[in-house]
Amino acid sequence: MPTIRLATEDDAAQVRAIYAPFCAPDSHVSFEYEPPTVEEMELRIALTLDRYPWLVCEASGMILGYVYAGLHSARAAYRWSVNVSAYVAEGLRGTGIGRGLYTSLFAILKLQGYVNAYAGATLPNPASIGLHEAMGFGPVGVYREVGFKCGVWHDVIWMQRALGERPSRPEPPLSLAEVRGLPGWKPAIEAGLALIRPSRDAP
Repeated sequence: MPTIRLATEDDAAQVRAIYAPFCAPDSHVSFEYEPPTVEEMELRIALTLDRYPWLVCEASGMILGYVYAGLHSARAAYRWSVNVSAYVAEGLRGTGIGRGLYTSLFAILKLQGYVNAYAGATLPNPASIGLHEAMGFGPVGVYREVGFKCGVWHDVIWMQRALGERPSRPEPPLSLAEVRGLPGWKPAIEAGLALIRPSRDAP
């Protein structure tokens, strides 16, 4: 059965394998021209987990997909907002892995005290748009012809989802280390498991 857990640096090779095809010269999904090295992916995971969740869905030792949150903007008034991303392994899309991972991610972010999540998607990308709409995201706006890849200029749509009520006097968000000790941690990280459907392609 699949599980959802925090990523570790040891997951970097499998996470990179999922992400690398989106960086290929014929893919506009990621604006990176080359995939990061395993060492670079280790660093990205470590730096993210210093403050934000990075989750993987795993079954029989294989990572099926991952999601993470990160800084929306460095200026202090933005501290209650995050950017989020989701990636699912080839052949496993449509099995609820993305929705399950996002559900757990949002539960943890809400526990930390974040109130807004933002996601960007290069157009066209109906799979990403569909996932984010299913998770309650709505469009904010489009950056027109903002990135050049695959020989053409691409638009990027930005979408927003509220994670919870916006308090009139918000406390600073808790660190990941702080919420891992709270009673709500286990229910939050397991919140999305029920959405993941078995697939014959899964290990």
